[in-house]
Amino acid sequence: MAARVTSGETICALALSEPAAGSDLKAIRTTARRDGDEWVIDGSKTFITNGILADLVVVACKTDPDAGHKGISLIVVERDTQGFERGRKLDKVGMKAQDTAELFFREVRVPAENLIGQENRGFYHMMGNLPTERLAIAVSSLAAAERAYELALDYAKTRTAFGRPIGEFQANRFALADINAELGAARVYVDGCIMALFQGELTAEEAAAAKYWTSETGWQVIDRCMQLFGGYGYVNEYEIARIWRDSRVQRVFGGTSEIMQEIIGRSLGL
Repeated sequence: MAARVTSGETICALALSEPAAGSDLKAIRTTARRDGDEWVIDGSKTFITNGILADLVVVACKTDPDAGHKGISLIVVERDTQGFERGRKLDKVGMKAQDTAELFFREVRVPAENLIGQENRGFYHMMGNLPTERLAIAVSSLAAAERAYELALDYAKTRTAFGRPIGEFQANRFALADINAELGAARVYVDGCIMALFQGELTAEEAAAAKYWTSETGWQVIDRCMQLFGGYGYVNEYEIARIWRDSRVQRVFGGTSEIMQEIIGRSLGL
């Protein structure tokens, strides 16, 4: 099975978020109770990437409802398991090609061996991988901003107004200079985090800072780049419009910017 997951033949989804629990994972309400050699899962999930297409769904469940984050386990549910239903494919503002869905579990029975890792240690299993996920979001945020800058710079050199390229106007030239400096600084920090990851030294705080800075700065950069396109930037056939739409969610998924600030703040002893 692992080989099929790695090759892409088997599509997976990670079901964490719920209608009333997003960044606060300990607030999830989906439960799994042991019944002989099976787990019985009840609950619902939302904002699940690959929710419609997934062959395997890793579900975060409360296996000890009274233990808060210490009572969460990760259990695999396979496609077509009785009681497992897929709801709407959500109509999002951006990332239209990405499958994001609601999932429902009603007395879903799966074998006991579908437990991933240790019972009631699911929160810690997830926390161990979140820095890598957040660094990946930082990389994608930075890449989107760099692409927007590339498009805007080219547009500023070729689009004319009042008889000259718009990039020759000081306001636009200074805006592009600011973006160049901001992206350069972000690239250095992200590259440093990537090296730390390869060396096994990346901390949760460093990953949170990378995600926070690149998603917030990247969004501001992309918005400024879109402004340089004028009315054309708001037309869907232009790539800058798609980048603008798709990048807004970078400040939300994988932990909101406010949660990243909280992680960083706690590391300061505050």
